[in-house]
Amino acid sequence: MRAALLLEYDGGGFVGWQRQENGLSVQQVLEEAASRLVHGAPVVSAVAGRTDAGVHAEGQVALLDLPRDLAPERLRDALNFHLRPHPVVVLCAAPAPAGWHPRFSARARCYRYRILNRPARPALTAGRVWHVERPLDVPAMAAAAAALLGRHDFSSFRASLCQASSPVKTLDRLDVTRAGDMVEVRAGARSFLHHQVRNMVGTLKLVGEGRWPAAHVAEVLAARDRRRAGPTAPAEGLCLTGVRYDEDLFAQGPEMPG
Repeated sequence: MRAALLLEYDGGGFVGWQRQENGLSVQQVLEEAASRLVHGAPVVSAVAGRTDAGVHAEGQVALLDLPRDLAPERLRDALNFHLRPHPVVVLCAAPAPAGWHPRFSARARCYRYRILNRPARPALTAGRVWHVERPLDVPAMAAAAAALLGRHDFSSFRASLCQASSPVKTLDRLDVTRAGDMVEVRAGARSFLHHQVRNMVGTLKLVGEGRWPAAHVAEVLAARDRRRAGPTAPAEGLCLTGVRYDEDLFAQGPEMPG
């Protein structure tokens, strides 16, 4: 059985999605839970986006290859039982279409980055936001973000360890909004470079603080030099909110990128 899964998880206690020798990963706990459903046989998974350590997900999509068939609802509930006590939950399960792959079949991915912009540190949102005390000028950040939309060479926002074959990406959405003390940056594209969203947020923060004019971000983009951009924003503010496919895999789920 090839099963598509819609997942949510708190990435704070994991080394990221991918299995690593230096700690517990989301992939490891999911595959171990799945293995318990098939008498300990190894189960291999694939995923739409390999989130980094500390990054959360509301709409991660994964694929499991199982040696037996299970009804989607039964598979969801059984996996959730064996995933305890880890903060990883299967929201939906569905049969995967022939030839479908969670990464290569994806048409768009959407991320949200949250900044708590107030003097007091977070209590209820600790581990889910970047706490920035200095007031942020959100309209200036939004103006700067507009310069990044479209198809560009995003080398200025690319991590040094990025394994993508090309730095050229098409950014379809980069919105910056405020609701009270919470500033949100929402980004949408078919795919992103390693740390691209966090590097863009770190750059926009400099504009919001008044340290850079909004027009400077276009110059940073044109430079194609990581040293010219702002710092990498902390992982805990980032969340993968949705992945879109041509197929309607799940009846309902979190926000899909437009």
